[in-house]
Amino acid sequence: MLHALSDPMRLQIVRFLWPLEQDEEAPCSAIDLAITKSTTTHHFRVLREAGVIRQVYRGTAKMNALRRGDLDALFPGLLDAILTADAARRGREDRLARSPA
Repeated sequence: MLHALSDPMRLQIVRFLWPLEQDEEAPCSAIDLAITKSTTTHHFRVLREAGVIRQVYRGTAKMNALRRGDLDALFPGLLDAILTADAARRGREDRLARSPA
C-alpha cells in the first residue's frame, strides 16, 4: 500500500476519491490527470492491486471507489496520516512558489 501511495499521480487519484461517501464511485474520466491514457491505466492498476481502490464496470464506464473501510480496518489512521502529510507538503510548496525570490 505504501508503494502505491508513494507516487504523486496515484496520490492525486486517492485525494480525488477521498471526499466521496463510502460506497460512492467516480469514473476514471472524472479524474483529470495530465498523463497519457496508458499511464493512467497503470496507476489505477497499481492502486487496485494494492487494495487501495475498488474498480467495477457500470455499463461502459469503469467506476472507482476508495476502499476506506478496509484500509482503516487493516491500517487504522494510516490513510488519514498520508493525506494530511501530503496536504501539508503541498501547502508548503504553494507558499514557496508564491514567495518572492
